[in-house]
Amino acid sequence: MRPNKFTYDSYRIPVPKEFEAVFSHFYFAENNSETPITKTLLPSFQTIMVFNFGAQAFLISKQKMKIKVDKCIVLGPIKSSFEYCLPPNSSILVANFRNDAFYRFFGKAGLSDHFPVHPDEAMEENCFTQLRLQLNNVDTAEEKVNHILNFCRPYLSQQDTTTNLLVSFKSDTLNPIKSIAEKVKQSERNIQLIHKKHFGFSAKEISRYHRFLKAIEWIQQIDFTKEKINWFDIINHCGYYDQSQLIHDFKHFINLSPKNYIKFQQDICQADSE
Repeated sequence: MRPNKFTYDSYRIPVPKEFEAVFSHFYFAENNSETPITKTLLPSFQTIMVFNFGAQAFLISKQKMKIKVDKCIVLGPIKSSFEYCLPPNSSILVANFRNDAFYRFFGKAGLSDHFPVHPDEAMEENCFTQLRLQLNNVDTAEEKVNHILNFCRPYLSQQDTTTNLLVSFKSDTLNPIKSIAEKVKQSERNIQLIHKKHFGFSAKEISRYHRFLKAIEWIQQIDFTKEKINWFDIINHCGYYDQSQLIHDFKHFINLSPKNYIKFQQDICQADSE
């Protein structure tokens, strides 16, 4: 879908294969309607960089603190949901960093779980101020993305060997920390510290998030016009002990009960799927 006059439009922009280990995708949203549009973004455990064009957009924290999005901010890793508001005549372009890419770019994994900062503060240069000025003179969202990709090439460092093992680890039964510690002959504690340092969250946190995400994906597959939801199927399929644990995870990540999530689903954006 592409923007048109007097509407709110949003769409994701894929990245070339060369950058698939760096960005999961870019997201563009534009409000050409006459009223402010507020959406809820689900947690993604990614760090995001938001470029703002036009009228000033806002982020709204779980504590209902309204944060102005100036020209460019970074936030994350996103561990809980938050709202964003686009007033009329505003647009945003969001870069979603994958895995340890933000660390490879900035030399740190997480800046803040709650408050955004300007990327120049993380880089200790004024290059993103200059980048934002350049992007303002680029017409389409796709062209802006290409400009950002060309800009970022010189700044990316090589991926750490242990981090590469963590990124590529695939198993539903084995403990990644323990398995990789044995493989590289390091202590589990050291691998835990590397994981936290390079990703901005622990292996335990991401495991809990993946369980929650599995439940979200299960719910999204249900056609509510033809069937009712069976919560016990979700509990069993996603690895929850009981219904209270399922409810606890939903409230932890998105501050909604599972039933209320279904009720407000159309106003909720999922970074991995939109």
